[in-house]
Amino acid sequence: MKVLFQSRANLYTAPGGDLVQMEKTKKYLEKEGVIVDISLEPEPDLTGYDLVHLFNLMEPQDIYIQLKNAQKQNKKVVLSTIYGLYTEFERKARGGLFQYVANVLSPYQIGYLKTIIKYVAEGRMHKGVYKMLFKGYYGMMKEIVDNTSVFLPNSDSEMLRVAKEFKLKGYNYFNVPNAIDKEVFTDDTTVLDNEFSQYKDCILCAARIEGRKSTLTLVQAVKDSPYQLVLVGKESANQKKYVEQVHAAAGSNVHFLGIMPHEQLKKLYKAAKVHALVSWMETPGLSSLEAAAMGCNIVVTKKGDTEDYFKDYAYYCEPDNVASIRKAIDEAYAAPFNPELKERILENYIWEKTASQTIKGYELALR
Repeated sequence: MKVLFQSRANLYTAPGGDLVQMEKTKKYLEKEGVIVDISLEPEPDLTGYDLVHLFNLMEPQDIYIQLKNAQKQNKKVVLSTIYGLYTEFERKARGGLFQYVANVLSPYQIGYLKTIIKYVAEGRMHKGVYKMLFKGYYGMMKEIVDNTSVFLPNSDSEMLRVAKEFKLKGYNYFNVPNAIDKEVFTDDTTVLDNEFSQYKDCILCAARIEGRKSTLTLVQAVKDSPYQLVLVGKESANQKKYVEQVHAAAGSNVHFLGIMPHEQLKKLYKAAKVHALVSWMETPGLSSLEAAAMGCNIVVTKKGDTEDYFKDYAYYCEPDNVASIRKAIDEAYAAPFNPELKERILENYIWEKTASQTIKGYELALR
């Protein structure tokens, strides 16, 4: 089987979770004998490919043109939706003029404006963006989902959201989980020989420092506490004022370590006691999966698809509530780690499982 992966044009210049998902899925599909190429071109020649696999419904301006190209060349399309709106964050916590606008407009009107403004400002207008001017953000998404043979969401709850939003009936899908690399995140490091031993039993948060991740509220939740909070991740360049607030609120018990490669991050997970990802939406948050596989208790947002993954094994909180976050941290810190959580992740949320579910989707599409 030969498959072409396609996604947004700036996939490599503005990398995100969708890039990780694409590259890891490619690697593990190839281990199963599937030939996979990646093209960010809008209208490539599809001769020799069995089907096209699109990624990221939240960037419809690019994948819409790729979908139309596949239809023109009579190729079936499967879609990894990676779908999640940050409407609640934008309406409650974004701040400034944008928060006011977000409370007046629909989420899709907001998406439309953000996309057009961003592409004009960056000088990246192209055929898909011009089409969006007439079709709208929602209209473009709707046409994509209506012409998808098989959906490959990261969870059942994500698929239900997509089906409800776009009024889908009789659709085909396979739950293709977000996953960890079990070759990397295995429990073979000890805290004693660990360069992060000074952070033993810390609260760790491996995530971008930005409003959507609610970093400021997390920092406020550990204020005047006995906990050490370690923040690992890039500081948002688009939210400089927010990042300044995070630094201003941080006491001597908060440590900023910046971006970190996986090999080092693995050691930090091992040193930590709790991993906290208190975002406005997660599907489910790769760092939560990785941390749990390394033996951390996890504090997570209730918003998004986290409960599909973590069931009763996680400590849940509200992203805008300092007391809720502190209570979840206190409970997670006091509790012993339940090895059943690690077993659940290593059985269900690994890239091998992702590849096998993806192949089922391909086979159904081609039938």
